Amino acid sequence: MPRQTFVRRALRWIVRALIVFVIGSVIWVGIYRFVPPPITATMIVNALDGRGIAKDWMSIDTMSPNMALAAIAAEDGNFCSHHGFDFKAIQKAMESNFQGDRRIRGGSTISQQTAKNAFLWQNGGYVRKAFEAWFTVLIELLWPKKRIMEVYLNIAETGIGTYGANAGAMRYFHHDASRLSRAEAARIAAVLPLPKKREAISPSGFTRRYGDRIARRMGQVRRYGQDSCLK
Repeated sequence: MPRQTFVRRALRWIVRALIVFVIGSVIWVGIYRFVPPPITATMIVNALDGRGIAKDWMSIDTMSPNMALAAIAAEDGNFCSHHGFDFKAIQKAMESNFQGDRRIRGGSTISQQTAKNAFLWQNGGYVRKAFEAWFTVLIELLWPKKRIMEVYLNIAETGIGTYGANAGAMRYFHHDASRLSRAEAARIAAVLPLPKKREAISPSGFTRRYGDRIARRMGQVRRYGQDSCLK
């Protein structure tokens, strides 16, 4: 009997914890639909490592359209058409990595990256991925695509201790993100996958070539309406 009582109590606590988590996460995501995330786990960890926090929120309507175009061109060409997960991209990434390509590919969408950056932490393996999937579903349900892009462009790490396109523009080009040219936006987008190892100003090697490719893709994004959900 005592063992059965313990199991029942444990199950009740688990169910209650799940209910609290679900309700709490829905409220949290609902608040962030209207309120800019004040800080993220990544910012806190980097600040504790002595890197500081440089960020300056800018609405997507004020930001140069080139930045969103560059993000779609670089990170998620199907951003406007998927519902948080791009299963074709995930499959391609898995096939590429399985075949032993030198550069490890990821299949994360901008929605997934926004969920991770806003609500979770870096790394963490499958546990974090499970939470990331949950928050991705929530933001796709509760936020318009334009809000997802806006949050992403304001909290993504764009350099060591630098967060968001506006702070990145000030760091690299000494003007705010409302004036980003196509080439400048492409350079910031080229930094996003490895912000601690790449610089958008005077880039060389792979970063320069990747930035040039992104700049060329931006025309295709506009031409084929891949940014239609942001208009």
